[in-house]
Amino acid sequence: MQEAEEAGAANRRRAPGALESSVLAALWAAEEPLTAAQVRERLPGDLAQTTVLTILFRLYEKGMLTRRRAGRGYVYAPERDEASHTAGRMRSLLDQGSDREAVLSRFVSELSPEDERLLQRLLGEHDG
Repeated sequence: MQEAEEAGAANRRRAPGALESSVLAALWAAEEPLTAAQVRERLPGDLAQTTVLTILFRLYEKGMLTRRRAGRGYVYAPERDEASHTAGRMRSLLDQGSDREAVLSRFVSELSPEDERLLQRLLGEHDG
């Protein structure tokens, strides 16, 4: 019985980085900087306030968030918008590969027709 409970708990654990991604998504969706309590309200599940504070601090230390004093605590905002953040992650992954041409070729070959047309349009605008 205990083994089944432990297996169930393991299945409920988040993937690495999932909580950071959720916190970032909540901040990107907000129209203004948020306190830790406001971020917690926007996250699924019943997270402890200390967990949210830890994630916010880690993201701040990584340079992904800005913070400013607000009363006795802080309000947090993303350093970059979601598109810039995602583009940076894509660039970082591309830089990690040993064969840049193969990676880009595979990426383009797996695009939907709509995304391929969008990419072609964007590249055309970039050249012009």
